[in-house]
Order: sequence, then C-alpha cells, then structure tokens
Amino acid sequence: MTLPSNSGVEVRVNEGVLWVSGEAYPLRNISHVGQRMLEVDKAAAWKKFILRSLLCLFVGGIVVSGAGNFGVILLLAVEAFLIWRLVTAISKPPLYGLVLNTSGTQRDAVWSTDSGEIHHLVHEITKAIGHPDVAQVIYNVQHAVVGDQINQYGSGSIGKAQHSGSGNIAAS
Repeated sequence: MTLPSNSGVEVRVNEGVLWVSGEAYPLRNISHVGQRMLEVDKAAAWKKFILRSLLCLFVGGIVVSGAGNFGVILLLAVEAFLIWRLVTAISKPPLYGLVLNTSGTQRDAVWSTDSGEIHHLVHEITKAIGHPDVAQVIYNVQHAVVGDQINQYGSGSIGKAQHSGSGNIAAS
C-alpha cells in the first residue's frame, strides 16, 4: 500500500490560461469548476479487519496446537500486522480535489489534504473565468497530494488507473 506524498503544486492564471504545474487549461474551455472529497470507508476497513482476524484466529488455533510456542508467536505477529493495517487505513485524512470540466471531459486537476486550499482555488478560478482579462493570479497548494489514483468498482474489483492531473492520489 503506497501512502500519498505531500508536495507543493503551483496553480496560476496567466493570459487566459489556467496552469496546474505543467498542464494548461484555457479558461474559455472550462465549463465547470468544482471540488470532490474522498474519504476512507472506515466501516469496510473494520469489516475486513474483523473477518481477517477471525480467519487468523481459526488458522492460528490449528497452528498453535501443532507448533506450540512458535505458533503463538506467529499468531500474535500476524494479528499485530492486521491491527497495523487497520490503523493505517482508518487514519488516512480525507482528500479534496479540484475538478475541472473541459469540452465534456472531467479532470481532477489537483488533490489536497486541506479543503480550504481547494475551496479557495474553486473561487479564484471561477472569478478568473468570469473576468479573463484580470491580472495574473498565482496560488501555491501547500498540501497537494501526489501519487497514482486507484479506482475500485464493486467489493472485489481491483484496478489501477493512471491519471494525467497533477494531484493524483494513491488510495485503496
């Protein structure tokens, strides 16, 4: 499981173009600006932990009866690992994304752990679309999240989708 890394991302409006790091979005082509929030499904994380723990205890009981003290140590190590995975999963902060619709295509331009940054960007970009002749605006997203975006549809499906936006996120 890859944890996202935080880094700064420069977002600027200059001469009628929105720049997010190295990607350009002409303001006249942007039809919608919004934000999205991603949160960890804590109920699913707990359910997965409980099921894995029960399986671990069942299999561990069989191993302990045959392996003695080594089996107990192995059982405790596996259970500690499961607890670590649970704590890691439920302690992830929510992520907030800047969503741009251009020419019928929705793009996640940047992700941040700070909702205020994304809210401010939505407001500034909307203002720039309404007044494209306004002076240059530069905003540094300090809590930007960089990584791959993992999309999962259904309870057992696993897929990885690379995204071209600057603030992609690794999620599981």
